[in-house]
Amino acid sequence: MMEPRSKMRISFFIVMFILQSRMLPFSHSKSIVKNLPGFSDELPFTLETGYVGVGKDEEVQLFYYFVESQRNPQKDPLLLFLTGGPGTSGLLAFLFQLGPLKFRYADARRSKVNLDVNPYSWTKTANIIFIDQPAGAGFSYAKTWESSRSSDSLVITNVYAFIRRWLMDHPKFLSNPLYITGSSYMGIIIPNVVLKIYNGNEQSIQPRLNIKGFLIVNPLTDKFINFNTRVEFAYRVGLIEDELYKPAKKNCGGKYVYVDPNNTLCLNSLQPLNECLSRINVNNILDPLCDAQAPKSICPESIYSYSNIWANTKEVRQALHIREGTVDKWQYRNTSIHALLGKNDTVVYSYNIFSSVASHKQLTTKNCYALIINGDHDMTFPYMGTKQWINSLNLKTETTWKPWFVSSQVAGYQKTYSKHKYSLKYATVKGAGHSVALYKPEESMVLIETWLASHSNSTK
Repeated sequence: MMEPRSKMRISFFIVMFILQSRMLPFSHSKSIVKNLPGFSDELPFTLETGYVGVGKDEEVQLFYYFVESQRNPQKDPLLLFLTGGPGTSGLLAFLFQLGPLKFRYADARRSKVNLDVNPYSWTKTANIIFIDQPAGAGFSYAKTWESSRSSDSLVITNVYAFIRRWLMDHPKFLSNPLYITGSSYMGIIIPNVVLKIYNGNEQSIQPRLNIKGFLIVNPLTDKFINFNTRVEFAYRVGLIEDELYKPAKKNCGGKYVYVDPNNTLCLNSLQPLNECLSRINVNNILDPLCDAQAPKSICPESIYSYSNIWANTKEVRQALHIREGTVDKWQYRNTSIHALLGKNDTVVYSYNIFSSVASHKQLTTKNCYALIINGDHDMTFPYMGTKQWINSLNLKTETTWKPWFVSSQVAGYQKTYSKHKYSLKYATVKGAGHSVALYKPEESMVLIETWLASHSNSTK
């Protein structure tokens, strides 16, 4: 017969198992990845992949790639990186931009790729979570048709739920300084997520997140300001001349997008401008336009397409611990979700937030650090638009416009602003396009490392 003490011990373990099962359901799975196809050795960093369930009944399963800092993971900052789009996989940032690995062509015909170590990875100084979001992006999926539909506002809610649940499952990182980071379209999302975190802490929502601020690269912040400044940018860099720009500015009143269809003078003035810019690569005005007419050999961003081959192999899916039967075909960008100027809502996504400027204004009341970066050759969301909405925040100038350097060379320019306990640094990267870390990897890493070290508790 079993002794009472033994019965009590067994009952205790049963209760604990039930509680843990309720707190961390099966959907919150995670695995350590030791090897990846295309990389010959064991990975020289700690990579974890997994799923976190969010939304009603956790019907949305968000897939992530977590890389521990290669310096001091116990103390270094924790960055949640949101790739733009929306609908672009976090694998794009992980393998092509700022992660610890990078794709390399393995032959002259560019028919095969291998993986190399990225010497300029942000993970040298920070822990980073790359996430596929929303459902339908990368390896993230939804269990029902209804839960596969998303929107800007729902992404904000789900990202907030994701980081809270991820940290509950990784409590050793709760004390690390937390920054929400990302690029491009995530300029609409990130300020709202950060605001939710600050408000949640003020409402004593558990766990309390050690939020310190945010970082956005080439952000879309206001869907009028950022698209409208493309014409001014093109004029400043000499893509259009006075004889075209001045009539358009006069007839359109400085408004070049969302034009009144009855304003024929404006519409007629915009036609020659559109003709001048139709074959320009907005991601980097100095690069060739990468479309069906251009050979892939001259397009730096063409290597993105190789990830569609790599990530769809059985070996890669097994290495990343992808659940079988959840995503039939992986794509680095889901075009049914991806936003374009003037694109209407799709069956699966609603672009229901026009501007995040109001959220930026609310964040100026918080104890918050912000870094906004622009590649100065990016015409997707030009630097003038960024300056315009920053100026609308009515911040105090702390340091005036001045160059910053890498290897004794001017890498870009920067200016810092403040208001009470809020601090914002605005920096340009000289010669960079929309994907700053792709075009200027060393400059990108130096800028991030310097900014984090200036105010966080990370190891120097």
